[in-house]
Amino acid sequence: MSRKQQLLKRHRRNKRVGVLIGLLLLVVIGVWVVWWLPLVLGVLAWVAHEAWFADHLFYAPGDDYRYRFCADAEVTGVHLEGGQLRVDQPVDGAATLVLAITVKSRWLGRFFDPVVEISGADSLDRQAFERGVNGVRYLNLSGLAQDLKVGELRLRGRFCRVQGVPRLWAWANPDYSAQRVMVIAPHADDAELAAFGLYSQAQKPWVVTLTAGEIEAEHYQQMGLDPVEASRIKGRLRAWDSIAVPRWAGVPEAQCVQLGYFCLQLPAMRATPELPVASREADLMDVRLFRQFNAFPLPADQDGSPTWHNLLADLRQLLLMARPQVIVLPHPVLDPHPDHICAQQAVIEALQGLEWQPTTLLGYANHLHDNDRWPMGDAGAGIALPPQFDDTLELRPCSLSLSLAQQRDKAMALGMMHDLQPAPPFKRRVRRWLQRVLAGRARSPYGENEFFRKAVRRHELFWRL
Repeated sequence: MSRKQQLLKRHRRNKRVGVLIGLLLLVVIGVWVVWWLPLVLGVLAWVAHEAWFADHLFYAPGDDYRYRFCADAEVTGVHLEGGQLRVDQPVDGAATLVLAITVKSRWLGRFFDPVVEISGADSLDRQAFERGVNGVRYLNLSGLAQDLKVGELRLRGRFCRVQGVPRLWAWANPDYSAQRVMVIAPHADDAELAAFGLYSQAQKPWVVTLTAGEIEAEHYQQMGLDPVEASRIKGRLRAWDSIAVPRWAGVPEAQCVQLGYFCLQLPAMRATPELPVASREADLMDVRLFRQFNAFPLPADQDGSPTWHNLLADLRQLLLMARPQVIVLPHPVLDPHPDHICAQQAVIEALQGLEWQPTTLLGYANHLHDNDRWPMGDAGAGIALPPQFDDTLELRPCSLSLSLAQQRDKAMALGMMHDLQPAPPFKRRVRRWLQRVLAGRARSPYGENEFFRKAVRRHELFWRL
């Protein structure tokens, strides 16, 4: 069982215990006070839970985030006085900038998301944190070096206070968009969520999607399809998306590849590399149904067998064809999704002994262990660093800034993805409405799916591996 599954199991167990205790209290009130009062209190308690306590947050908001960065990257002479941030030495305008500061929630910050407003001469960013936050957090100041240099960068807390001694790190990165870039996507839409801005600017981009994402096809069953038909048509649609949507960013069709392996079966394939692993829901043992849009044949096309050895052979051929200088893939520590972990492992195994080696590996995290809402805050805002509590691993962030036009193009690309189009379940829509009304959370202007809020931001955040 993965760490995230363990955390979810513990959260659900604690939630069941809390509900049971609450029901017992309501029964006591109904017996000893008045019969109708428990009904009113029950409704109010449910509304409060949906508005303020429904986030999956598996740590205390008062915990400090803990990161270990290279000492050479720290910038000296950083001052925060009266909300004005300045440095005594010049900072590279294209550098990734991260500021560590203590954020302490005010009492209203337990009901509304605490936000640090970062304002420059011509820009305003708002990076949000957990309600009740009280600890060290890491702001992303990338793209604001000029305002910082001239002393025009200001920090202001909304529903929180910004305090303590600031620490600033700066990392200079090459222009990855001028290099050959290959984005590895475990599922259709992972490349767009994590790296649309990067691959849309790259001179020679490739997008390689490993699985068809055919499971959880209830939306298509509502159209009258049986479970197998629904799973197959969902997989075909997502296979089409993985080829067609990158064309919106100018990626040539021949550089968009769908490998067609089966969703959530990569761990089983890796455990038994020579044995084929069937789809969970599509009643398939052949991946070729989901490869029909590829522009050229791949090794596994010979037998269509969903094995780990075939996956590695496909990846090796693609790596030798594309010869990417930069490979963008899921981060092996930060992203806990089992298919994402195996996607990273597959690339590393495929590179072993290969005559071509990339110069850079960039990791991304579309999912987290500890906080399902990250990146917190609204669409269009910056991406602060995610919760991290283990500083044994030295991390190096790499932040790409996106203009408003690039953010809108990214939102349109996500809107083309069939998996992000169905309306959320009724309960989730009610929860979102309550959170807008009572907790002040804005909806994304681009769509109802949560990824329109989480992914359409002024930054794309990667990690040098």
